[in-house]
Amino acid sequence: QVQLVESGGGLVQAGDSLRLSCAASGLTVSSYTIGWFHQAPGKEREFVAAVTWMGARTYYADSVKGRFTISRDNAKNTVYLKMNSLKPEDTAVYFCAAGDRTTPQRVGGPLGYDYWGQGTQVSVSS
Repeated sequence: QVQLVESGGGLVQAGDSLRLSCAASGLTVSSYTIGWFHQAPGKEREFVAAVTWMGARTYYADSVKGRFTISRDNAKNTVYLKMNSLKPEDTAVYFCAAGDRTTPQRVGGPLGYDYWGQGTQVSVSS
């Protein structure tokens, strides 16, 4: 049974940093594309970042480039999202997802992923 468990969310002030973790069981993160998405109230789920299964290539949404970094620890079977210089507009529930052989064309959309975690809340106050 595949499980993805996010942690590390919280309430912070603008300019602060957080590191989210996505701990996987039932699959090996190095064999899947792992993505992070966020969803604010009343909005659609949006792509944030991803690291691919082949070559560990990384992708980022324009809104987070230069501020967020995705990384993978194969020994811990965990993927991280380090978020720096947080802004109030980053406030959302953050989900991690795993995609089996996700193509580059599908990395940025929810349909490219097969398994999802339950999410962790990130709130950034101004």
